[in-house]
Amino acid sequence: MDKDLITNYNHTITINERKNINISGVKKIDSFDNEEFLLETTMGYIIIKGETLEIIKLDTYQGNVAIKGKVNSLVYMENLGKKEKEEGIFSKLFK
Repeated sequence: MDKDLITNYNHTITINERKNINISGVKKIDSFDNEEFLLETTMGYIIIKGETLEIIKLDTYQGNVAIKGKVNSLVYMENLGKKEKEEGIFSKLFK
């Protein structure tokens, strides 16, 4: 994918009744399960936490993601480095 194309994506988040999330400007999905999503967007990393979360639409060409399930929190992570991401993934594996 053309790197310049990705940086021109507008970033928006729409949450409808805490059940459906539409996100644009998504560069990649780093990890996900039914309780947590880690997404890299054009405006930084986002962690979405909830219950029974699942991807219902994924458009990698335009960077759009739709998720359904109960949303408990959505947080932008500043300066999320590789070490922090790896610690999060490994801590989940070895609970």
